[in-house]
Amino acid sequence: MTRKLEGKVALVSGSGRGIGREIALKLASEGARVVINDLDAAPAEQTVADIKAQGGQAVACVGSVTDADFADRFVKQALDSFGGLDIIVNNAGYTWDNVVQKMSDEQWEAMLAVHLTAPFRILRAASGFIREAAKKEAEAGLDVFRKVVNISSTSGVYGNAGQANYAAAKAGINGLTKAMAKEWGRYKVNVNSVAFGLIMTRLTQPLTAGDASVDIQGRTIAVGVQPDRLKAAEATIPLGRGGTPEEAAGAVYMFCIPESNYVSGQVLVCGGGRP
Repeated sequence: MTRKLEGKVALVSGSGRGIGREIALKLASEGARVVINDLDAAPAEQTVADIKAQGGQAVACVGSVTDADFADRFVKQALDSFGGLDIIVNNAGYTWDNVVQKMSDEQWEAMLAVHLTAPFRILRAASGFIREAAKKEAEAGLDVFRKVVNISSTSGVYGNAGQANYAAAKAGINGLTKAMAKEWGRYKVNVNSVAFGLIMTRLTQPLTAGDASVDIQGRTIAVGVQPDRLKAAEATIPLGRGGTPEEAAGAVYMFCIPESNYVSGQVLVCGGGRP
């Protein structure tokens, strides 16, 4: 069976854990060579090891997507390790919720930095290679399509109370998606967004007696959802449950394959039918 992404090179930010990890595993299983990213070395290297164990190719690029030098380093890793770049998945992120009257400038700016500024910088860093590659391919009469998939959220499409910062950033990534689809169409780059609804990861795990948290560059961020709120949210989903990271990865994969070569500037809601 022909693997649909054979020979392609993919960047997947935030791919050491959760949805990003499943996206990376899926792309690798279809033949892509993947650059894995995480804040921490251990999960990034574990994903690399798992891909290699399945016969794939991957390397790690550890660090925060919000660092000023990260985007250039991320793109350079793909070019140095695999000699090209075909797929960019801007996935890294987290939530830091509060109602607007209690939300600090730091909370607001942190969400814009990770969910909007970081993807912009990665696309900007990749633009030189994409332009030159597209020019050479056109001169050679080659029909090569590249893919960008930006990860959004239903909060960015419909809004969500307590997430003014996150919703604004995720709405922004949809705007960036539509603008880049117009800018990069001439280079045969399809740019789309996937807006996730309730996907069951460590960020949406049910809270128990002890509050869960993650450490983000020295910040302790509470994660998880109160069980009653989680149950109520699932009751509004026509499919009756939250999605799995594997199902989330499948939605991203659809935008990476040749069958989506004439789809660009779109926002796909992956939410089990929940509006």
